[in-house]
Amino acid sequence: MTHIPGTPASLAGPAPVQDGFDQTLPNSARIYDYLLGGKDHYQADRQAAKKLLRAVPEARQAALENRAFLKRMVRWLTGQGITQYIDIGSGLPAAHPVHEAARAVHPAARVVYADHDDVVVAHARALLDGAPGLAAVRADLRSPRDLLTRPEIRDTIDLGKPVAVLLIAVVHFLTCDDDPGQVIRVITDRLAPGSYVAISHVTADHLDPGAARAARAAYAGASVPAVPRTRAEVAALLAHLDPVPPGITDGRAWHRPGPRPDGPALFWAGAARVPAPAR
Repeated sequence: MTHIPGTPASLAGPAPVQDGFDQTLPNSARIYDYLLGGKDHYQADRQAAKKLLRAVPEARQAALENRAFLKRMVRWLTGQGITQYIDIGSGLPAAHPVHEAARAVHPAARVVYADHDDVVVAHARALLDGAPGLAAVRADLRSPRDLLTRPEIRDTIDLGKPVAVLLIAVVHFLTCDDDPGQVIRVITDRLAPGSYVAISHVTADHLDPGAARAARAAYAGASVPAVPRTRAEVAALLAHLDPVPPGITDGRAWHRPGPRPDGPALFWAGAARVPAPAR
């Protein structure tokens, strides 16, 4: 699934209700769907995506590599014995969703897909078709306390046991005013020791200033503009957790066999583990 966050909300309050969508307004999830070769996009989304590709020709490959990172991450997490997953900002369905990757190793793995977009959630529910141990919930990353108390999550996920929270290509849609570090801390404070948080986040660290400005302009009219962050800034979001080697790195290289592809790193990515409470 591709990834998109919600509309602004307080950390404690309920996610705002979305009345519908405007096909003439570029949508971040549909732009990403276009980059991945999907079919759930409109003319405005295609125009924004093409503007992005003119600024950063590697953006389409970066989107595909980010999907490959997610697949490797889930495979690694299943190897650590994780059988519960919350995919926040899950977005429009794409090939090799989390539950398929997890259940290839643990057939009883439980997965919740969370997104703020009604259309995204409807797509996910149609895909899951009421299968046991799987759920899709409308919830907003900006309201983490509300998100983790949703009945669909509580009925599917046992937060008293280790769980993997997947924040794949979603945190860059939180502005500094949204305080993404605090959002993540609210979530991790409610996870059992031994849980994991996985993240991938767009960066402009390796883009020249002109390309970075043009990329931001491509998203300027979108439903939720992206906020690229540096490697150090992304690492700081998980600094209260125990990093999984090699820490925050080029997403293309994370636990990848063989050399990483050429070209600039457009996603920083990695994972961290929730430690046991200090005695």
